[in-house]
Amino acid sequence: MTNITPFLMFQEANAEEAMNFYTSLFKNSEITSIVRYGPDVPGGEEGTVMLATFTLNGREFKCIDSSIRHQFDFTPSISIYVDVDTEEEIDHLYSKLAEGGMELMALGNHGFSRKFGWVNDKYGVSWQINLP
Repeated sequence: MTNITPFLMFQEANAEEAMNFYTSLFKNSEITSIVRYGPDVPGGEEGTVMLATFTLNGREFKCIDSSIRHQFDFTPSISIYVDVDTEEEIDHLYSKLAEGGMELMALGNHGFSRKFGWVNDKYGVSWQINLP
């Protein structure tokens, strides 16, 4: 085994928008590759993401725009867990990720860390943000 990589499947053709949003929030983050569906690449709407790779604070992720509408989507049962170093960082990330999304656990002291919050972002991806 050489690598284990989180993989996100977007159903609303917003993989690229989500990658741009996520890489804008985290240091040491970038979109490293995008392969798009085109006229000669069947299977998806032209211009949408067939496969992309991006990093968040150096951690690699992959994603696609699904050309098939599935009966499932993202669920909080799987989430991206982020430990931060400062109160300013947790406040910033939580507020940005919560915009247009859904708060699952309010940002605060829940007894197991100084400050913690859990949200589904506007794309449906679940994030747990923690200040240990």
